[in-house]
Amino acid sequence: MAIVTGAGVRLGKAIALALHGAGYGIVVHYNGSRTGALRVVRAIRSNGGDAIAVRCDLRKPAGIKRMFAVIKTRYGRVDLLVNNAAVFRGATVATTTERIWDDALDTNLKGPFFCAQAAARLMKGPEGGMIINIASLGGLQAWSKHLPYSVSKAGIIHLTTILAKDLAPGVRVNAIAPGTILLPGEETGLSHVPKRSIPLGRYGTSADISGLVVYLATRSRYITGQVIPVDGGRSIP
Repeated sequence: MAIVTGAGVRLGKAIALALHGAGYGIVVHYNGSRTGALRVVRAIRSNGGDAIAVRCDLRKPAGIKRMFAVIKTRYGRVDLLVNNAAVFRGATVATTTERIWDDALDTNLKGPFFCAQAAARLMKGPEGGMIINIASLGGLQAWSKHLPYSVSKAGIIHLTTILAKDLAPGVRVNAIAPGTILLPGEETGLSHVPKRSIPLGRYGTSADISGLVVYLATRSRYITGQVIPVDGGRSIP
């Protein structure tokens, strides 16, 4: 059983559907995207898979505890947690308010930690489990126009290495750091880094990320504590 946070829309949806295709049952977490989450559940069930939708505000550890209690009652254990849910807002040193800071850090860092803590308790036994954190190129670079987001994703990267060391050997923990990922319909109307700044000359797709998630979840057995940029080479010094 795999839990994907923020699985009702965008990248989370793509990851959930890809993991279903790889044979996982899916817990579709959502907070505000109920309609999208239910659509993902219906799509998985219509294809013969097992899926449920669970709402939780990841900023509140008590809510996370209740969510995992539901999962434990229904499934007994967790095989994979994908910490994908995040908020992305522009804010600089001058424009960052306490509300913006708390929202970014609580959603993007506090929530994933408490989800990992709860999931690890359900990954006991010889089969172990895996945690995949969706970080960001912004956690590796200083995105000054997205200060709280960049800081929160830098925290996710360091959290990944600490979890990997602390939870080994039973639980493997890795992070994926996407660059600019465009989903269908997002090609226009948004401002993106120029393609000329990306060595491969294109933006990423959801398949570039979900494919790596599936590989880590199903093929790798000797990788832990790593942060893998998926950015077309943009992070090359």
